[in-house]
Amino acid sequence: MMEPNSIFSVLESITSKPVPFARYTAGELWRDPHTSRCMLEFHLDGDVDVSSRRTTFIDDSVFWMTRRFALGESSRIIDFGCGPGLYTSRFAKLGAEVCGIDFSTRSIAYARQQALETDDQTTYIEADYLEYEPEGRYDLITMIMCDFCALSPAQRSAMLEKFRRLLSAAGRVVLDVYSLRAFESKLQTSLFGKDLMDGFWSSDPYFGFKTDFKYEADKVSLDKYTIVQEDKIREVYNWLQYFSPESLSREAHDAGLEVEAMFGDVAGHPYDAGGMEFAVVLKA
Repeated sequence: MMEPNSIFSVLESITSKPVPFARYTAGELWRDPHTSRCMLEFHLDGDVDVSSRRTTFIDDSVFWMTRRFALGESSRIIDFGCGPGLYTSRFAKLGAEVCGIDFSTRSIAYARQQALETDDQTTYIEADYLEYEPEGRYDLITMIMCDFCALSPAQRSAMLEKFRRLLSAAGRVVLDVYSLRAFESKLQTSLFGKDLMDGFWSSDPYFGFKTDFKYEADKVSLDKYTIVQEDKIREVYNWLQYFSPESLSREAHDAGLEVEAMFGDVAGHPYDAGGMEFAVVLKA
């Protein structure tokens, strides 16, 4: 968090281009009481692709994974970044043993309450999945909504190695990522507004700046948010890594995993080289 300073130095900081993944501020978004409430509302709005996919897509996605991996009562499934349990609750209906991990207190509280009301036996862990070490082996590991792209190279490497350790003998990993086509379409823009994004960042008045950067050599983008309030200035960094099938395969291989199959998304649609994202099935 920055201390208030002169207008010039603030504007200089806002427009400065940091080194890729120089700061990790996911907690500012998912743990803050105000923004986490807004994010949960997006999660639960089944008609928009914000925080989570649309309800119809989630249904299709779970149906596809259930068939592809023959999921059922004997399956052990773990979802990294489970949010309010939109995938895990559906997996639990199969009779599977399911675990969801997320560091948003609000999302986990919602998921646990829903599980209590529906007699869903899913285990929900409130923790940073970068640090949390689950026990046992799993038949399916998921990281969905391109969460993998928000991690630094070191964080991605650690997560892939964790996935490999957690896989059962026949286990698989499903994750989705943004493509190089999405990187090409990303624009470098700047926005400013009072209560930017309709008050998303605070219930108190603020001035918001959004500055977008692209790192061509690294295929990384940054949406940098600077929130200026009466008594403080906050910065939130939204990093995204973009992948080709080859670059993702290399990262997986370095962690002892390999790409078994590639799809257009986590609902099993065919891979499209011109698509904005793609999904992979990884095995040890």
